[in-house]
Amino acid sequence: MRAHVIGLGGAGGRIVDRLAADRDHERFLHGVSAFDTDRTALASLSAVGEDRRHRFGDVASGEGLAGDLHAGREIGDAHADELCRAMDDQRPSLAEAFVLVVGLGGGAGGGAAPALAAELGRLYDTPVYAVGVLPTTPDRGDAAAPSTRDPAERTSGTAPPAATAEPTRPLSEKNAARTLSALSDRTAAVFPFDTDAWLRRGETLTDARERINEVITAHVSALFGAGETDGDAVTPQQVLDASDVARAVGETGEIAALGYATQRVDAPESTSSRFGLGLFGSDESAAVDASTAISAIETVIRKATRGKNTIAVADGRADRTLLIVGGPPAWLNREAIADGRRWLADETGSGAILSGDAPVPGSEEVFALVVRSGIDEPDRVRAIRESLP
Repeated sequence: MRAHVIGLGGAGGRIVDRLAADRDHERFLHGVSAFDTDRTALASLSAVGEDRRHRFGDVASGEGLAGDLHAGREIGDAHADELCRAMDDQRPSLAEAFVLVVGLGGGAGGGAAPALAAELGRLYDTPVYAVGVLPTTPDRGDAAAPSTRDPAERTSGTAPPAATAEPTRPLSEKNAARTLSALSDRTAAVFPFDTDAWLRRGETLTDARERINEVITAHVSALFGAGETDGDAVTPQQVLDASDVARAVGETGEIAALGYATQRVDAPESTSSRFGLGLFGSDESAAVDASTAISAIETVIRKATRGKNTIAVADGRADRTLLIVGGPPAWLNREAIADGRRWLADETGSGAILSGDAPVPGSEEVFALVVRSGIDEPDRVRAIRESLP
């Protein structure tokens, strides 16, 4: 589908910058934008051109908001229409989905995302999805510094001196709880990314940032890039479109999980025309052994389902499931995909299973993406919500 992907705040901007660096040439990426109050953070982006970056909220004087969600909400409400206008040169009316990418623990991104989602929904008859990066827990380091005052509970007085104030949880978790609730009310679906689960032992978020950004962009690309092929590419056997994604994830702000896996395969050799030199016909890929293809497809589907997801799914269960299998056309065995779909229905207990394939000529790997929606609230999300009093 044609997606306009918008990075909000520092974390969202970095992820979208990575997406643009890796995928800007692909047809599904209809538009890319990065919005932030922080001039320095925007200037650090390289793949998102200056014409696709926009600083908003002059009240912040070009600086970040230091996690102040209250200020972020006020600025977001005041500038949502301005942010929509900043996208006009990229023809957002042609997009089939808007994807907001935001670090849920931040002030600028978390503050502006709900207002922007609401404004996009008012202007366009197009689903708005949110990819929300959850903050790390305090014991993992790199979490936002603790604060003695919650900006959402401001009064006209001043905060008590730090020496006498009671300690509170890191501000990032409270921000994430509030932003998650606001996005659920204003988007079609929210895809949380559990940063903690993807950190390796002894690794800090700073150490892992590039790798984690790559993981997020791979998941986003696999979902929104499926079904959007070049005009001369191989046509999928089961075409996936924007309505299939909408049916799978719903439209009421439910939480959805993504599982993704790849497996390297041998590219099939080409066979030329029997007349020699290929003058009377184009080269065609030789057939792949059926049992080998079936094994590869079965493996990636099971890894995508039972492996590490963007957010843990309790017992693997879901009301609705979407399966996308992609890779070299010769490897996309129809029987294997049908078997995988039946296995996935049993595994998830889903009453509704949708599927599609994504041929990628010239690729050297097969992949599977499993999308689960209508899931029980993940433990990490519940813990974040419980950070609020």
